[in-house]
Amino acid sequence: MEIQRGTWTHRALVVATGVAIALVLLWMSGLAPFRVNQLTNVFIYAIAITGLNLATGYTGLLSIGHSAFFGLGAYTTGVLVMKYGWDPLYTVGPALVLCFVVGFVIGLPALRIRGLYLALVTLAVGVAFPELVRRFEDLTGGARGLVIRRRLLNPPEWTGLRPGQRDVWMFWLSVVVLVIVVLLVHNLVRSRAGLAMIATRDNEIAAAASGIRVAAVKTSVFGLSGAVTGLAGCLFAMYLAALSPDGSFTLLKSIEFITGLVIGGAATRIGPIIGAFAVVYIPYFTANLNPSNVSQGQLSGVLFGLALILIIFLMPDGLVGGISRLVGRVATLRPPPAAPAAVSSRGEAT
Repeated sequence: MEIQRGTWTHRALVVATGVAIALVLLWMSGLAPFRVNQLTNVFIYAIAITGLNLATGYTGLLSIGHSAFFGLGAYTTGVLVMKYGWDPLYTVGPALVLCFVVGFVIGLPALRIRGLYLALVTLAVGVAFPELVRRFEDLTGGARGLVIRRRLLNPPEWTGLRPGQRDVWMFWLSVVVLVIVVLLVHNLVRSRAGLAMIATRDNEIAAAASGIRVAAVKTSVFGLSGAVTGLAGCLFAMYLAALSPDGSFTLLKSIEFITGLVIGGAATRIGPIIGAFAVVYIPYFTANLNPSNVSQGQLSGVLFGLALILIIFLMPDGLVGGISRLVGRVATLRPPPAAPAAVSSRGEAT
């Protein structure tokens, strides 16, 4: 079955999909607080992986240090709230600017190096971030961590939610931010800038020969990628209310982001969301399958490895790519027909 983009059938499917997603989200928000918090964690991870997807998936800049951006955004929110009395939502702006600038600077080596060598540079950034947090103990709390008072993270009055409904507030805040981020990335990828990103990823020499400013693309995308992942860090600080350099901002977090991106599907819009579900729920469900002589971390690592191996061999484009191919056997989406060229009074096409 073929469906043409822009037809009533296509629009009806889009509306039906949107309504179904809204109903599922409403149902999710009414679950037990533990389940709601799990889903909030999924959406925050999805935002962070979306940021990584901009650099690695769409532009080909392999990064193993995005945990640093995640932590930088989280600590920016934590410090501004606890040390300077900022409203948590107002900390998002400074965190975005700071993470963009740091990402832009870290992206400068991408002008000279690429591939594995660039990955090593980002690896050094990821390793250095926890050490910097410990060094500036007066500001960040050092190894002891930084705890944000719960009363400072209560839902705003305009939401109509009670202080005890912080889990519902964080759920919907994460959903709204994720939707905005996905829509912005969708529009970016379809724009001229998005085409320049993809061209840079596929062939830098050909992109430069076509007039694309490869240096500007690399540095700006790396900055934007860091800002999006830092935004996820802001939400994580509001959600967890306790920050520790050894807990959530080590290289293990970067590996989780990369794993989620590979499982969901790089250079796809919804791949980061599917990957975030995998990153959060695989360790949770494997806890009940845990033999007494195997630690939960070991079993989760084994299952992550098996999942990656299976996906690489069976679905190289991730779960989204595999599902798209299966759906393509049943229905295909065609672009709208090209508009006929206008004809002048002389009979010439214009």
